[in-house]
Amino acid sequence: MPDATAPVAVSVTPRALWRLRLRRELPRRLLQAVAVCGLLASARFAVDPPVPVLVRAVATSSGQADRAAEGFAALFARRYLSWNAADPEAHRLALAPYLGPQMEPEAGFQPPQTGSQHVLWTQVVQARTSGAPGRTGGGVGGRYTVAVQTDASGLLYLSVAVSRAPSGALALSGYPAFVGPPPTAPAPAAAQLGEVQDASLATVVTRALRNYLAGTESELAADLAAGVRVPLPAAPLSLESLDSLDWEPGGGAVLALVHAQDRGGGRYALAYRLAVALLGGRWEISAIEVDQGQ
Repeated sequence: MPDATAPVAVSVTPRALWRLRLRRELPRRLLQAVAVCGLLASARFAVDPPVPVLVRAVATSSGQADRAAEGFAALFARRYLSWNAADPEAHRLALAPYLGPQMEPEAGFQPPQTGSQHVLWTQVVQARTSGAPGRTGGGVGGRYTVAVQTDASGLLYLSVAVSRAPSGALALSGYPAFVGPPPTAPAPAAAQLGEVQDASLATVVTRALRNYLAGTESELAADLAAGVRVPLPAAPLSLESLDSLDWEPGGGAVLALVHAQDRGGGRYALAYRLAVALLGGRWEISAIEVDQGQ
C-alpha cells in the first residue's frame, strides 16, 4: 500500500490579475451592454416611431393614366356592342368574363333578334379616376368614356366603370351607360407673334421644310447644325407655300405655317416649330418639331 503520509506535489501557475478580473466581470458587462441597447432602441421608437409601408401590386395616381384600365374599358365596349342575331351565344360568351353574379346576363343588354353589328374601332376619349374604391369594393375606381364606331349605329359613346383591386386585378364595377361626347370648343385664335423679317432665315426655313417633307435627308442635312439628325415623316409631301413665319416668344425658335400636298392630291395646312441659331452669319436648324403653341 502507498504511504498515506507521503508528500503531495503542488504546482503554482502565476496568472495576471487583470485576466482574472476580466473573466469575472465579462458576463456582467455584456448583460449591461444588452440592457443599454434595448433602452436606446425603445427611446428611438418612442421619439420617431416607424411608419408602416403598404405594398400594393399596382400603384396609380390621379395624374397618371391607367393604360390597362383604359384598354379593359375599350375591350368591354367592343364586345358589348358587337353582336350577331344569327349567333346570340357568341355575345353571351364574350361578355361572361366581365360579369359577376350580381349583374344581369350580358350586362343587361339583349341584342335584337335580327341583323348584326360590328365595331370598327374604339378609343378612350375621357377618363375620370379617383382613389375611392369602386363599387366592387377595395382598390381604385374609374369611369372611362369610350368612343365606339359601329357599322350599324354609327358613332356611340359608352361610359364604362372599372375598378382595380389591391391585387392589381381589373373588374367591371357597374353597368355601362350611353353618354354624349366630351364637350368641345372652337380652336382659339393664335397669339400675336413677331413676324420674321430676316429674308435669309425665311429662305433657310423654306428649303429645310421642303426637304423635310419630301424625305430627302441628304439635302436637309445641309441646313442642320452639326451632329443633328431629324426623323422624317413616313409619307412624303411636297411643299406648296410658306404662309407665315413668326418668332416664338423668347426667341431661339420660329413657328412656320405651310401648305403641302401628298401624292394623291390631298392638301394640308401644317404647323412646325424650328429651333434656329445664327452661327458665323449663317442660319442653322437644330430641331424640327410640331408647334405646341396652339
